Amino acid sequence: MVDPTLKESAGAVARLVTLRAALDRRLRDCGREAGSVRLVAVSKTYSADEIWPVIGDGGQLVFGENRVQEAQAKWPDLRRRAGALGKTIELHLIGPLQSNKAREAVEIFDVIETVDREKIAAALADAMAKAGKRPRLLVQVNTGAEPQKAGVEPAAADAFIAQCREKHGLEIAGLMCIPPLDEPVSPHFALLGVIAKRNGLSELSMGMSADWPLAVQLGATLIRVGSAIFGARA
Repeated sequence: MVDPTLKESAGAVARLVTLRAALDRRLRDCGREAGSVRLVAVSKTYSADEIWPVIGDGGQLVFGENRVQEAQAKWPDLRRRAGALGKTIELHLIGPLQSNKAREAVEIFDVIETVDREKIAAALADAMAKAGKRPRLLVQVNTGAEPQKAGVEPAAADAFIAQCREKHGLEIAGLMCIPPLDEPVSPHFALLGVIAKRNGLSELSMGMSADWPLAVQLGATLIRVGSAIFGARA
């Protein structure tokens, strides 16, 4: 009898291969260069044992986590194992960040995609100065102005980006968004691109398992995909 854990691990690697091929086709269809969009495998809630085959067998090196504590529990060992194979992991924080976790976030993450208010900007600036480490930063924009969702509202985005740069000395690499579930995503992706362009930002993190092809068409440079690789979450 086949171990179901091994079977699911093989399934994750196979889905990753299929997704990469689909991404390559989509880039060609949109007239974009191969490799111009990077895949962030969203590993939140999945165990280290579920993640490892995607690294060891699938060669995936860029991952996204929602919580600082979950990343601290899983990724130091996974990084050591990857390092033993000559591989370097790039870890993204894609969930909301609390200011009291800024130091830990700076220590473990290479990219923080959810900068969305001055308290976080100030905490990150202080943590980076103390740690001597500067993860790449993206501002999260709440393109749908949803009260329950994190992110700076579009009308305030320009001023917030300027504040991050000028007051806190932060280098902002780009923008991230999560469109409303009940609306077409294309206007939100397009809006993010407009804000990025007028602020001289090149990185756009947008698109998930259900809508990444549209994100690629509208200029995404990072897509965040979890269930389409690892399978449905419990």
